[in-house]
Amino acid sequence: MTTLNLASLYEAVAAAVPRRTALVCGGRRLTFEELDERASALAHGLLASGIEPGDHVGLHMLNGPEYVEALLACLKARTVPININYRYTDRELEYLYTNAELTGLVIDEELTPSAARVAANCPKLRLAVVVRTGDTPDEEPSWPSAVNVVEYEAVLEGRPVTPPLADERSSDDRFIIYTGGTTGMPKGVVWRHEDFYMAALKGGNHYGPPYLTAEELAAAAAASLEGFSYLLTAPLMHGAASYNLFTSLLGGAKIAVQRRFDPLEALRTVDEEKIGILMVVGDAMARPLADVLRAHRSEFDLSSLFVLGSGGAILSRSIQEELKELVKPDLFVNNSFGASESGADGTIQIGPDGLMRLAPNPRVTVVDTDLKPVPPGSEEIGTIARSGHVPLAYYNDPEKTARTFPVIDGVRWSILGDMAKVEEDGTIVVLGRGSGCINTGGEKVFPEEVEQALKAHPAVMDVLVAGVPDRRFGERVAAVVELRPDAPVPSVTELRDHCREHLAGYKIPALITFSESIMRSPSGKADYRWAKNVLTSENDEKETPRA
Repeated sequence: MTTLNLASLYEAVAAAVPRRTALVCGGRRLTFEELDERASALAHGLLASGIEPGDHVGLHMLNGPEYVEALLACLKARTVPININYRYTDRELEYLYTNAELTGLVIDEELTPSAARVAANCPKLRLAVVVRTGDTPDEEPSWPSAVNVVEYEAVLEGRPVTPPLADERSSDDRFIIYTGGTTGMPKGVVWRHEDFYMAALKGGNHYGPPYLTAEELAAAAAASLEGFSYLLTAPLMHGAASYNLFTSLLGGAKIAVQRRFDPLEALRTVDEEKIGILMVVGDAMARPLADVLRAHRSEFDLSSLFVLGSGGAILSRSIQEELKELVKPDLFVNNSFGASESGADGTIQIGPDGLMRLAPNPRVTVVDTDLKPVPPGSEEIGTIARSGHVPLAYYNDPEKTARTFPVIDGVRWSILGDMAKVEEDGTIVVLGRGSGCINTGGEKVFPEEVEQALKAHPAVMDVLVAGVPDRRFGERVAAVVELRPDAPVPSVTELRDHCREHLAGYKIPALITFSESIMRSPSGKADYRWAKNVLTSENDEKETPRA
C-alpha cells in the first residue's frame, strides 16, 4: 500500500534534488540534503530526549531555519508538531499548551520567559529545546524542575543523519494545525497526513492530477525548473504559510522566509533570489508592499516575479490593481480560498460588482441547514462545505467536531463558517463569515463586502466592519478605518458617499471611526472582537435612518 506520509515524501524529494537550495533565511542557506540531514538529526535527538511517537511538540518560534527543521523532525519522529502563535499572552499560551497536551517544546530564547511562567500548569510538558537566536529575553526564564531544558544545537550534535522510523510511518500519522480564526480560543484541526497532502497540498501538483506515490512526486520535483522559487512573508505558524512551505519543499523549489515581515527587505529578496512567487496574507501585508514600491520602485527590477499569492485573507480588488500597476500588468494574483479545516478550496475572483466568486469544484459545495445542496440560481444562502480528504476532528473538542466534521451517509464533511450562494453555472458567490453577519432591520450584511468597498477608497489602508446595537434596526453597520499615513484625511461623509457607489443603502456604514492601526493577528487575520469592542464603545445607540 502506498504511504503518503509528509516526512517520507520530503525525504524522497530531498534524495532526488539533494544539491538544490531548499531554504533561505537572512544569511543562512540550506540545500535539500542539508535540511533533510539536520531534521533527521533533530528527530533522533528528540527521541533520545524522551519524546515518543504520538507525542505533541510545540513549535514556539518566529520564522527561521530552525522552525522548518523542527517541523520536519517532528514528522520524521512520528510526533505531532503544534504551531504556537508567538504573540499570545500567558493566558492564551497556557490554554494552548494544555489543550494540545504538549510533551515537548522547541522555542526561541527570547520567548522563553512566558513559556516558563505557564509550564508549571502544563502537566505533560517535560522537554524544552531552546534555540539561541541572539535575542536575549527580557527576563531570565524560571522553568519548573519537571521540564528538562536543553539547547537546540546540543540536541542535534552527534546524532545520526539517516531518517528515523522510516518503516513505521503511515498515511494515518497525525498533523495538527491550531487556528485562532476571527473569534474564540484557538482550535486544533487534526489531519491525517494523506488527507492534508491531498486537500491542502493538492497531491503535490497544483496544475494537474495528484502524485500518488513518493516516486512520482520525487520525479516531478527533479524534472521541475531548478530556479523556481517562493518568498514567504507570513509567519510559519500560520496555517496558510505551512501550505506554501510544504508546497515548495515537496516541489523541489527554493523558499525564502523572513524572520519578521519587512516590506522593503522582502522586495530586495525578490531581486536577490530571483523570486517567482511572493506569498502574503491579505491587504495587511500587501498594502505596505505597495507603499514601499511606490516610494522605491526605481530601486528594484522584480522581473522574476510573476505570481502574488495570498492565503488566510483575501486581497481586495483595489490592492490587486495597484500592485499590477506597480510591478507589471501581467502579474498573476492568486487569491487562495481555503481554511485550516478544509485545505485549499480554490481561487477567489473579485468582479467589478465587488462580489467574491469561486469556480465550481466537485469537492466544494454550498449546503442548507439540513446539509442538502443549495440549488444553483436559487438565491438561497447556505454554508460552504467540503467532502473527501478533510480533517478528522478538533483536538479535545468533541462538541465542535460533531458540528464541523459530520459524517453523513458514510461521507466525512467539513462544514465551514463561510456563507455563500450558487449561481446558475455552479459558480459559488462567497458572502463572508456567518458569525460576523450583521442583521440590520432584517437585512443581512456581510462585513467582507463593506470592507471591500471601503478599501477601494485611496485614503484607506485597512478596515474592519462589525455590527453594533441599534434601537430601531437591532444592529447597524459600523466600520473602524486605518488611513494611509500620507493620504489626505477624508471625512466620514466622503467615505459614506464612496460606499454609496458600490453598495445598497442599508449596507453603508452608519458609524465610521478612525484608528491609528487595525488590530490583526500576526498572520494578518482580522480581529473582529477588537473591532466590535472599539465600535461598540463609539456607538451612542441613537436611532439611525437608512442611508
